[in-house]
Amino acid sequence: MLKTERLHIRRFMPEDVQDLYAYLSDPNVVRFEPYEPFTFEDCVLETLRRAKDEAFFAVCLQGSGKLIGNLYFHPQEFDTWELGYVFNADYQGKGYAIESARVLVGHAFSCLGARRVIAMCNPENLRSWHLMEKLGMRREGHLIKSVSFKKDKMGNPIWNDTYEYAILKEEWKGR
Repeated sequence: MLKTERLHIRRFMPEDVQDLYAYLSDPNVVRFEPYEPFTFEDCVLETLRRAKDEAFFAVCLQGSGKLIGNLYFHPQEFDTWELGYVFNADYQGKGYAIESARVLVGHAFSCLGARRVIAMCNPENLRSWHLMEKLGMRREGHLIKSVSFKKDKMGNPIWNDTYEYAILKEEWKGR
């Protein structure tokens, strides 16, 4: 478990289902995610899946232990780790995402042997790419119509652009 002054970051547990449902069922929260809002039944299964998946981290408030969001952090090739995040709308804009991401990225560089951390987002997701820039990440690419997670009424893919960001270990240390 990792801690900050306001948060603790831990693995998911089956009892997180209500708090996970609170944000994964919100269409505004999952707007840029590769999935639709979750039903409660979907969240029961997803909570159990995340409890077994080492790539997902529950971000909880110190004291109450309330789950307010999650980080995705998964190793890729060449000592590269991919970062992602989703937070309950009630806790967005309060610095929790940057605080938790900062401690996890720092841990990756100091303890996990990470050489590079990457993250991606839809260019329309201003909060996401602003967070990446606050972490000291640089925009390395703007991919045009590179991904499709959803379909239109006719069943055709809806193509989206992607911003790619990254930071190297030596850049992290030099911040």
